[in-house]
Amino acid sequence: MKVASPAKINLFLHVTGRRKNGYHDLETVMACVDLCDDIYFDFQASDISVTCSHPRVPEDETNLAHRAATIFWKELARKRGVGRVPGGVAVAIDKQIPVGGGLGGGSSNAATVLKSLNHWFDKPFSRRDLMDMGLCLGADVPFFVQGGAALARGVGELLTPCTLKTPCRVLLASPGVAASTALVYKNINLALTTGHKSTNNALIIACEENRVLDISVDMHNDLEASACELYPEIQAFKTEMAGLLTQKVMMTGSGASFFVLFWEDGQAECAFDMLSRRWHNNPHKRIFLTSFI
Repeated sequence: MKVASPAKINLFLHVTGRRKNGYHDLETVMACVDLCDDIYFDFQASDISVTCSHPRVPEDETNLAHRAATIFWKELARKRGVGRVPGGVAVAIDKQIPVGGGLGGGSSNAATVLKSLNHWFDKPFSRRDLMDMGLCLGADVPFFVQGGAALARGVGELLTPCTLKTPCRVLLASPGVAASTALVYKNINLALTTGHKSTNNALIIACEENRVLDISVDMHNDLEASACELYPEIQAFKTEMAGLLTQKVMMTGSGASFFVLFWEDGQAECAFDMLSRRWHNNPHKRIFLTSFI
């Protein structure tokens, strides 16, 4: 069985505070895009295993997809009132989403495993059940279980579905740098995260009132300054990309990937061709033409 596991972008991200346990509260709008990993499931396996085409992705029990399968099997046994559900699954991930790019690839893989296992076992769990399992794995996993676009609050687990004004295409670009989410959050200066709050608040109100969100307005990611300070190559990549495209370039998540929204037919394709020619000798820089799903 083959299932697509989509990436996401953060259209804005505002960090509102830091909790005593070290986690950060935030407000962000996330949207799934059609850049996907391909995940293959073999249910003839006798145990749980994970392999991945990317060398930097672990293939042991620390992999989020492996942890998702493990927690699903545990919860299924509990639901059936047995000690253990026999069988297993071999999960093979063909990685297309840049690793450490702020695109949620690992969280998406975990959510895809949860949903696929639930489908295979004739849906013993509700979507809410799967989202609760996902939260044990990571703050973004419930979003990927839900899919689409959503306003996320708390540490990212409090979700309100939303409708977006849809651009023609979304151009994604990765510098080939794997940014550490933990380090980027740790480095953030909370005193500098309030300057763009009015725009974010307008989008939040629109979401709460079930109105279409106008994402063509000026948006902001509070984590961008921290990521660029920690990784000068991320700042250099953004500067080059913005200079070439003369467009608003936004970082997604904790970095290191950037995106541009294009609102007129043909613009994104022209930008893609330009960057492809510019970076064709650099195997680390990757460019993708995507759309919301």
